[in-house]
Amino acid sequence: MAEAEEHYTLPRPAFDKPVKLLIVVAPYYRAIADMQIAGAKAEIEAAGGSWDLVEVPGALEVPTAISIADRRSNFDGYVALGCVIRGETTHYDTVCNDSSRALQLMGLQGLCIGNGILTVENTEQAVVRADPAQGNKGGGAAAAALHLIALTRKWGGTGKGVGFLPREEYQLAGKDGATA
Repeated sequence: MAEAEEHYTLPRPAFDKPVKLLIVVAPYYRAIADMQIAGAKAEIEAAGGSWDLVEVPGALEVPTAISIADRRSNFDGYVALGCVIRGETTHYDTVCNDSSRALQLMGLQGLCIGNGILTVENTEQAVVRADPAQGNKGGGAAAAALHLIALTRKWGGTGKGVGFLPREEYQLAGKDGATA
């Protein structure tokens, strides 16, 4: 079984400025979600970070909540948590694929997201992966977000953009006759 395999874990990143993460969880399976949350909180706190927590109805809503938070708040990164257990219909495939794809696309746009949405065959697999004393996938998702935040800070600066300045920056630069 995969649980018996030994895996390499990167050393925890260190930060010179505080980090703030948003944990977004779909608690459809409450006991599983609670274990994931405990692992994520512990990892964030061990890195000296702070966190906020929001709950959404299901795994499909996790990316939407992260997108809203990114537009309207000031988090450095995000931890996506939840659990999808295979059922009798193809709904499982839709939820797994679409939630993962949405998180990946936001990551490719520069958001620092750790994806801890479990996709499993049964409750027993979920417990092994969620339990902080076993798989600790909540802690792993938080660690992934922290590493991406560290990379973002290491490389610094703002995005390269496409050659346009927002109106406010354009005005501050004195390009339209307005004074700064």
